[in-house]
Amino acid sequence: MTRFSERTLVEAKVSAAPAPASPHPSATLALTSAATAVALMTYTAPMVTLPDVAADLHTPLSAQAWLLNGTPLGLAALLLVAGSLADDYGRRRIFVAGTLALGLTTALGALTSSTWLFTLARIAQGAASAALLASSLGLIVHAFPSPRGRLHATGVWGAFVSGGIAVGPLLSGALPSWRVSYGVLGAAAVLVAALSARLLTESRAPRGGRPDLAGAVTFGLALVALVAALTLGRDGWLRAPVELLLLASVVLLAVFVAVERRARTPMIDLGLLRHRRFLASSSSGLFTGLAVIGLFSFLPALLQQTVGLSAMDTAWLFLLWSGLSFAVALQARRLAGRVPPRWQLAIGFLLHAAGVLTMLGSLDAGSWVRLLPGLVVAGIGSGLLNAALPLLAVESVPAARAAMGSGAQQTFRYIGSCAGVALTIAIATSSGSGLAHGADIAMLVSAALALVAAASVVALREH
Repeated sequence: MTRFSERTLVEAKVSAAPAPASPHPSATLALTSAATAVALMTYTAPMVTLPDVAADLHTPLSAQAWLLNGTPLGLAALLLVAGSLADDYGRRRIFVAGTLALGLTTALGALTSSTWLFTLARIAQGAASAALLASSLGLIVHAFPSPRGRLHATGVWGAFVSGGIAVGPLLSGALPSWRVSYGVLGAAAVLVAALSARLLTESRAPRGGRPDLAGAVTFGLALVALVAALTLGRDGWLRAPVELLLLASVVLLAVFVAVERRARTPMIDLGLLRHRRFLASSSSGLFTGLAVIGLFSFLPALLQQTVGLSAMDTAWLFLLWSGLSFAVALQARRLAGRVPPRWQLAIGFLLHAAGVLTMLGSLDAGSWVRLLPGLVVAGIGSGLLNAALPLLAVESVPAARAAMGSGAQQTFRYIGSCAGVALTIAIATSSGSGLAHGADIAMLVSAALALVAAASVVALREH
């Protein structure tokens, strides 16, 4: 047995003792859910404004993936280290700092004048979102120590993930410009940070030692290299820069694993990778990013360019998908005790695949009405995913490492998102038969990935 596994077992025993509940559990749930919603609204804001942002910043088609991938890149790079810092140095402290930073960086994003400055602002927003998302579930676990309370709280939190996804595009489409929407979201984040500083209770599970900065740097550089390779790959996968970037990402990932094996306080306990529940949580997060977020991040822009819908019309149309996701995630807690989270994930992936397959040909036919049945089915599937993922994330690790478990699952989710967005754009824009035909191919790939995800979750059953 490795020393990481031994540490995990010790933490499990320590966390078995009932932790004192937060004196303000309702405030904790309200503020963490509100901050999560704002973070997801910021994340999804460019979905319907991508054509306007690209035109305003003079961004060529080949570089538009960066406009969408900045935030998930910052999220994926820092979620693991943010989760560890939250457990070690204070979840409330990291949460408030992350929420405040999100407000400031979002407001600064509204003032940018070039593609690269906007991308850097989006990466900074992702880094700030990583701090508040990873720490929020740790705060919830501390505030709701009982299994029943935790089930309710994670269900509400997961619903606000869907709620943020639903409202973000709608807000961006309704306001006069994308710059105004960023200013409004920045102000909302600052307000939540101020209230959190007054009302939240601090909690931590210190392990001792220093932050794993070497792990954070190598992991972040590996992700940057991977996303850059996927973005440049649309112009040719066999070109030397693409191959060198892919090689660099593999080498840096190997260095990251070596660093984590030797670190006293690693970002992630690699011994957890032998636990089927943790693998199910991580792989489900990865495939959610690849199959679901990757497709639905670029599909609104494809609709505007092929069917001719306005940004506001697209936002209302996708509210059917994201709104159903919110409603289903909010009610999915009623399935507890009858349908395990692993089976909820499998059903969610299957529904996503079924919904996407029914949308084939709709863009080529120029009919947004043909999208409606697929958006309904895929929205229900997305709601099941958003409800089950946070619960499985905190159940797959000892309670003392709740923020790390949340950070790990969400890291894989946004790694998948980075790769999924770049892959969707590459497939949709590389077809010689036009964007509508390319969109159909991207939908087929998304459905296939969702089916693989469903099979892998079922295969990772616990002994």
